[in-house]
Amino acid sequence: MPGSPIDRRSILKGAAAVSAVGAVPALGASRNRQPNFIYIMADDMGFADLSCYGRDDYATPHIDALARSGMQFMQAYANSAVCTATRVGLITGRYQYRLPIGLEEPLAGRPVGLPPAHPTIASLLRKAGYATSLIGKWHLGNLPHYGPLQSGYDAFWGFRSGGVDYFSHSTVGNRHDLWDGDTEVHQTGYLTDLLGDRAISTLETYARGNRPFLMSLHFSAPHWPWEGPDDAAVSERLANESSPMALLNVDGGAMKTYAAMVTRLDMQVGRVMAALKRLGLDRNTVVVFTSDNGGERFSKTWPFSGRKSELLEGGLRIPAIVRWPGLTRAGSRSQAQIMSMDWLPSFLAAAGGSADPAYPIDGVDIRPALGGGNLPERPLFWRYKNQAQQAMRLGNWKYLQIAGNSFLFDLASDPMERANLKTIQPARFAAMQRAWSDWSATMLPLDPASSSHVMGGADIADRYGVVN
Repeated sequence: MPGSPIDRRSILKGAAAVSAVGAVPALGASRNRQPNFIYIMADDMGFADLSCYGRDDYATPHIDALARSGMQFMQAYANSAVCTATRVGLITGRYQYRLPIGLEEPLAGRPVGLPPAHPTIASLLRKAGYATSLIGKWHLGNLPHYGPLQSGYDAFWGFRSGGVDYFSHSTVGNRHDLWDGDTEVHQTGYLTDLLGDRAISTLETYARGNRPFLMSLHFSAPHWPWEGPDDAAVSERLANESSPMALLNVDGGAMKTYAAMVTRLDMQVGRVMAALKRLGLDRNTVVVFTSDNGGERFSKTWPFSGRKSELLEGGLRIPAIVRWPGLTRAGSRSQAQIMSMDWLPSFLAAAGGSADPAYPIDGVDIRPALGGGNLPERPLFWRYKNQAQQAMRLGNWKYLQIAGNSFLFDLASDPMERANLKTIQPARFAAMQRAWSDWSATMLPLDPASSSHVMGGADIADRYGVVN
């Protein structure tokens, strides 16, 4: 009832209730073989940047077609409002704050990365017999200590940093960043197109084999720099600027350029889907399209406020489309609340694999929602920038701390987060704030070197792979 008090126990027991979701190992799996998985992730795409989610100044017909053939989630969340942290949650199936690489972006310049010993969506599926590949963005630590091949992927073709020029394939400081495995390569072309080409050639290789596969296709679009497929001159100008930060193109870009970037991404998704059908792989391949966080300056996040790097809904709410043969109903929509870290347990359960008990999973198997059902209510948590931003979602309610102020919102009636109800419902606000604090205390502090009250700095380094 509105205004009724709640306590931390009633909030946190929702996290335990979701464990029942895992008791459906055959759901959505082929009777005769394990499903293939293609996980397509855009970079910095806002909730409404696809026409099927409300964008009306350009069209995304191929991704819209994917939505018509499967399910759209209307309450999908990123694990973070920035790139690296969400990718940690995705690849580990756990809250990113359990690892130094997931705490901030970047973590005070520390040379941290995803420890190779940590189980990942790729390594766990590989144990279940899968071929695994990552095409596109890594952003989870650099060689020689970290990389996709060190974390369960059989093959990697893409870039390791947060963002690269679409034509020169160089990152901030004009450092070239394009790799085939652990070998640097040089190839001419618009990056979105090159990633689409590589995905198709990889699918052709998989079609000749007899193993199920996981393809993680992590596009850079529509992340800066603001360059469409016809903007090679912009790339050349940025490369010739003296500032090492020129790639950010702070004063550049336009809505027209952004539209060109997103529609080119849409075209490549269409090519991948066409190849999947041509190769006869579509009937047993799960396809997910989503984003790593909310949108940037040219994104549309309506009906939400906020953007990337903010724990407002616009920074966290993302598009998520799933085509799962035998499970999702064509043209369906779900109001289930899901998060990036849920894909690992969902894929793993459908593949007949199992998690490593030494690394308990925080995400849940969302296949009941994909089948048109519901998920048990559970709390979702976020923190960002030395805990100056805090957020928690439970049911329709959201606790938020940002810019020195704290809030309680009813997202069902106030999706733009304008009406602060913390003084109207003080018991609910206090309970959610305490629950967030209890949860945060179970995660790493912001700076691993300052965690002597939990464990020594050397222990942190040994356990989590910090390179001194």
